[in-house]
Amino acid sequence: MADAHTKVFVVDDDVAAREAMQELMQSVGLNVQTFASANEFLEVYDSQWRGCVLLDVRMPGMSGLQLQQEMCRRGSHLPLIFVSAHGDIPMAVETLKKGAADFVEKPFGGQTLLDKVHEALRQDELRFRRQTQMEEIQSRLALLMPKEKDVLQYLMEGKRSKQIALALGLSRKTVDWHLSVMREKMGADSTGDLILLLHKAGCLGVDGSPHLAASFA
Repeated sequence: MADAHTKVFVVDDDVAAREAMQELMQSVGLNVQTFASANEFLEVYDSQWRGCVLLDVRMPGMSGLQLQQEMCRRGSHLPLIFVSAHGDIPMAVETLKKGAADFVEKPFGGQTLLDKVHEALRQDELRFRRQTQMEEIQSRLALLMPKEKDVLQYLMEGKRSKQIALALGLSRKTVDWHLSVMREKMGADSTGDLILLLHKAGCLGVDGSPHLAASFA
């Protein structure tokens, strides 16, 4: 049975295709919501939705490609799987370049489509977990006092307690105390764990360089 918070959103103007995909998804316990057009989908779209979208490429009014562009503009992270009887290689490449999760041509095998949907749902779940973890870490960072943030900034630059104490005009014992308090607030067992948490929160660049300013704003 699927997670109650996730859905497969089917957007297709073809009634028969829409109902067939709905029945297929429901046959394996997936929650489904269908729409006859891109505009109908956008009228109720919520940025907090989780799951994936099965999307026809060619539809009257707003096309699937245009809906993809609009969802990108709105910052949507929902994986998109394009389904079309008119699809060709250039079209598939275009949707994938713009971030689509996959592309399936009609007619398709039921298991093939289910496999792609399950993979898209897995991707969305991983993204949701990462986002939730990052938000939790950012909320803990907000609890740090100004002096703790100063100590942390130097720590992220690779400074040791003695060097941090010298830079801030504090005793080493005071710096170690600040580090202990920070570890407790951040839920880290060690200084190494603390640095790892900050990396997960996006406070470290790809090269490991610190950029805490945004987190502390």
